[in-house]
Amino acid sequence: MIFCVEDDVSIQSLELYALNAAGFETMGFADGETFWSALRNEKPELVILDVMLPGSSGVELLQEMKASGDTWDIPVIIATAKGAEYDKVQSLDLGADDYLVKPFGMMEMVSRVKAVLRRCQHKQNREILAANDLVIDLAEHTVMAGSERISLTFKEFELLRLFLSAPGVAFTREKLLSSIWSTEYTGETRTVDMHIRTLRQKLGQYGAMIETVRNVGYRLEVKA
Repeated sequence: MIFCVEDDVSIQSLELYALNAAGFETMGFADGETFWSALRNEKPELVILDVMLPGSSGVELLQEMKASGDTWDIPVIIATAKGAEYDKVQSLDLGADDYLVKPFGMMEMVSRVKAVLRRCQHKQNREILAANDLVIDLAEHTVMAGSERISLTFKEFELLRLFLSAPGVAFTREKLLSSIWSTEYTGETRTVDMHIRTLRQKLGQYGAMIETVRNVGYRLEVKA
């Protein structure tokens, strides 16, 4: 099931028609209130979320989804207006999996939906990842560093999840950018450096486990 949140009736109708033709079941919503009401009854495979909505904006709805233990793991494609760079970057930082820039073609939309669903199907199914008293609970979306619970942003959490899933593996900045910010994101690799810096700070003494690999990128080193 794909949820399409779009207040423009003609655009929403085209989205639903294209997705149905591609074999997906769909439901359409014109605002955040009806969208949240449906979420309480059914968890979709993916959400296409327009930024400009009556009432709560798409960015606000995305933030609420990623803050909830019931909906944080639902893939989201955000739809932004042409030239709305800030909305696009903010949405990706909040946890959107991809974005579409209006006006977009229906074939492009279907292709991006399929690509995001493929990436999500390949995610690891492990519920707990841990190294040296640094523990991620994927089901609860929590991080413990020793006895202290650490509050991370969505991107920081995803970076730490990736490091803990492959300890000792060196990731290039480009690989981290494509894995965490999606392959379609065209931002600079300094975005990775900024997030690594804040992640290290939040982890305190455990932040030293994330090592810089000169001329390559970063890895999580587990001490014996």
